[in-house]
Amino acid sequence: MTESTPLAELPVVIIGAGPVGLAAATHVVARDMEPLIFEAGSRPAAAVSQWGHIGLFSPWKYNIDQAARALLDPTGWVEPNGDYLPTGAELVAEYLAPLAATPQLSNTIRTQTRVIAVSRVGKDRTRTPGRGDTPFLVRTQNVQGEIEDHRARAVIDTSGTWESPNPLGQAGLPAIGEPAAREAGLVTSPLPDVLGRDRAQFAGRHALVVGAGHSAANTLLALGELREAEPSTRISWAIRGTDPASVYGGGDQDGLPARGALGTRLRNLVEAGAIEVHTSTTITELRIAAQTNSDFSTTSATDIPSALTITGTTSAGAASLDADLVVPTTGFRPDLSFLREIRLDLDSIVEAPTGLGPLIDPEHHSCGTVAPHGARLLSHPEKDFYIAGMKSYGRAPTFLMATGYEQVRSIVAAIAGDQAAADKVELVLPETGVCSADIGSSCDVPSAASVADDDGGCCGPAPVGEAEPAAEGSGCCGSTPQPVTLGIPTGLEHGRGAHQDAR
Repeated sequence: MTESTPLAELPVVIIGAGPVGLAAATHVVARDMEPLIFEAGSRPAAAVSQWGHIGLFSPWKYNIDQAARALLDPTGWVEPNGDYLPTGAELVAEYLAPLAATPQLSNTIRTQTRVIAVSRVGKDRTRTPGRGDTPFLVRTQNVQGEIEDHRARAVIDTSGTWESPNPLGQAGLPAIGEPAAREAGLVTSPLPDVLGRDRAQFAGRHALVVGAGHSAANTLLALGELREAEPSTRISWAIRGTDPASVYGGGDQDGLPARGALGTRLRNLVEAGAIEVHTSTTITELRIAAQTNSDFSTTSATDIPSALTITGTTSAGAASLDADLVVPTTGFRPDLSFLREIRLDLDSIVEAPTGLGPLIDPEHHSCGTVAPHGARLLSHPEKDFYIAGMKSYGRAPTFLMATGYEQVRSIVAAIAGDQAAADKVELVLPETGVCSADIGSSCDVPSAASVADDDGGCCGPAPVGEAEPAAEGSGCCGSTPQPVTLGIPTGLEHGRGAHQDAR
């Protein structure tokens, strides 16, 4: 491409090669446009691979985009059993990797290449004349540190939120000493592979899990299994709420059987005393040193050698706990730093597009009643720039993978000038009878009531090997297909206001 290349002949840049990013690329190809995909990881769906040990709540039939299927079918690809619940690793191996390897996409993906800025050629965000007809300028940096500028006709940001975890401290801020603890490796990834890759890090040590989402539940269950093999392993769990019951969900009444089983197993572990639960706890400081321990309570202190002391406030006052590791399952937030020169219209609360924000605000919505939506609701003042996938939901934890597929179908239609197709809702979601909040995570890339992040975007982890089918296209909840909304009827109290912010 040269500086004289007409705007309509420039590629559509897609940021992130996760499930929704790759789906966007397939729709771009279907519209006879050229995609150019930048993936910061070493391979497509790199973020999904990081939580590959986690199982999805939803079976295969809800996890495959229609346009992607059209690219895969001619290659001899064998579609997985629609009723089987895959793990993240299986999602990559049996769908995302083959999709990325198709002739139409393989040469359009640039891995180990991070987008560090998006703007318009020759125009910062203050310049208006001719802006909509000016190519986008996408600046990237590869793993060698080389910086390159690219021109694009449109940009779809599906970079997800996996690399932007929420801090452990209060009021959305890092706890004192948290950055140093993270740098020292004492704060783990949000979904460590406790029984596999990271086993040695946890065996025989004391881990504190912070958060009340299903990502927390998965880690706690894995730690419980590790404790059976390594009895000296100690498990603590800190939440901001007064009762962990909201994490247990609907049990055998849950619309997602795999998710219901998750909650039931966790309740059993807690009631058996395998997990020490610390409620009404807000973390204020992390200190790298062995300190006197009072177990977030007013009981007498004992000296416990450990790598980290976590201090917090509780209903009984200030207290501290010694642990070797902290697992942060407090959710995610979008990274907007590289979009500084783009004109965005974001909800002031959840940092989603303004029109979408009130529909997904976790203060009032748990699993959701988020109507299927597309380009119009996701648009910004910047023509032909869109944020899709998990990142489009900002800090809200109610995202569904199937919703992401419908988002990019509509967005690509709008970019191609087919507004009628862009405005047509084509998403069918299962309905649920029980819906529990995953307050504490923002679709913790697998996360609970949420379902898909594009960085990994999925539907939320279920125990690996769980056999019961559950819907994700439904993602969050569901069994019987209903072509409207998902979850609890709008207007009912079912978000943080109902669950008292269980983190």
